[in-house]
Amino acid sequence: MTFDVHQLDSFLLVGSLVTLAAILAVRLSAPVGLPSLLFYLLMGVLLGESVLGIDFEDAQLAHALGFGALALILAEGGLTTSWREMRPSIRLGVSLATVGVAVSVAVVAVGAHYVLGLPWELAILLGAVCSPTDAAAVFSVLRVVRLPRRLTGALEAESGLNDAPTVVLVSIISTGAAARSGLPSVAGTIVFELLVGTLVGIAAGVAGAWVMRRAALPSSGLYPLAVLCLAFVAYGGASAVHASGFVAVYVAALILGNQDLPHRAATRSFAEGLASLAQIGLFVMLGLLLSPDRITLHTVGLALATGLILTLVARPLSVFMSSIVQPMPWRELTFISWAGLRGAVPIVLTTIPLAEGVDGADQLFDIVFVMVVVDTLLTGPTLPLVARLLRVVRRSEPRGLEVEAAPLERVAADLLQVTIAPSSRMHGVEVGELRLPPGASVSMVIRQGQTLVPERRTVLRHGDDLIVVTPRKAREATEERLRQVSSGGRLAQWLGEPRQQPD
Repeated sequence: MTFDVHQLDSFLLVGSLVTLAAILAVRLSAPVGLPSLLFYLLMGVLLGESVLGIDFEDAQLAHALGFGALALILAEGGLTTSWREMRPSIRLGVSLATVGVAVSVAVVAVGAHYVLGLPWELAILLGAVCSPTDAAAVFSVLRVVRLPRRLTGALEAESGLNDAPTVVLVSIISTGAAARSGLPSVAGTIVFELLVGTLVGIAAGVAGAWVMRRAALPSSGLYPLAVLCLAFVAYGGASAVHASGFVAVYVAALILGNQDLPHRAATRSFAEGLASLAQIGLFVMLGLLLSPDRITLHTVGLALATGLILTLVARPLSVFMSSIVQPMPWRELTFISWAGLRGAVPIVLTTIPLAEGVDGADQLFDIVFVMVVVDTLLTGPTLPLVARLLRVVRRSEPRGLEVEAAPLERVAADLLQVTIAPSSRMHGVEVGELRLPPGASVSMVIRQGQTLVPERRTVLRHGDDLIVVTPRKAREATEERLRQVSSGGRLAQWLGEPRQQPD
């Protein structure tokens, strides 16, 4: 195989134009309420052989690139997830990722076989690839819809952990190992991969955090790169011992993202940028794999029927069964049931039987592709409305609250940038009335583009930007105190010391 520089030039030109178009699609999709992944998939279809003529049918390459992109998306999810918010719902999240997946696979498989007439192997594969939620889709929605911490934690844990058991199940079925080994062996393999993957992720995360706290790298830009490499060390280490790399990379990134490491904000921003690039490349590639000529009314009918079985039967039943370990009010369980977002994960999983040459794998890919598009059109845009109807939206908080690590890392402090929104009752409150925890103070007020150093009698106004310096150990208490004043105004001064409020 010879290396053609002109081909590289063409690839860079087309790749850059496609990426720029995908970035602009995010801006265009937001006002109309459509998820950007649909635009990415459409771009891939337009670039494919049926329209512009790019021929891409390498299922094995798509499988490898898809898994790499998913690992990067999971790493970003772990780095940007708060363990403090996830911890109260971790039991439900783990149950959804294991028990919930098993229930969903069984229900969809039975429905696909007896209702849709698919053979058992294809029916079980369809149930397996459709059951996991997509981490990228879930994380993007949670940034828009304010939910109680217990709901956010459960959905994040589920989407971060449920890829692993389904990958194992789809791989075992596609290679024929399930038929040779039997159900007990399959269950044992899944348990082994989950447990060992978790242990590898914990080891890599703890060891990586210890190293990063003591490393003195010559450039701040090296820290984000080093943290991501540590997360992928967990992925590779787990895969080397035949454990789940997806669990390992997510757990390692979760530990690293919740440690007091240098340049945490820069690390999160870097990971978010790479994850966005991975999503764009992943969806465009999956769109290239699709042959629109194969999409028939029969395929669309199977996809719609599968979506109905999954949404109206399998998902609610799996959520109900999973909630036995951690009961929740019916409104919250109903929202979790509706929020089972599917995205790239089901389509990527279909590349496994494609690469293994399973009979009917092309049909499976087409069904899942159409189902994901329809599910995304139906579920994603309606989640904010469903959250309001079920009254599970979290109470409003001061908007524009951003936390960034202080550039002097030896000073264990954080900077809080607070914007006083028009609805905030912090308007008219004096700086001294904020009663922030010991060591925390308002160091600067930015008003109409002018900066001023506040005094205790300085009165805050709508539209002000506050720069608050707080010791890292008092950061949570400082944020909570600011929320109290924003919702209670001057009356918040009688609420006593900052405390944790229920969601």
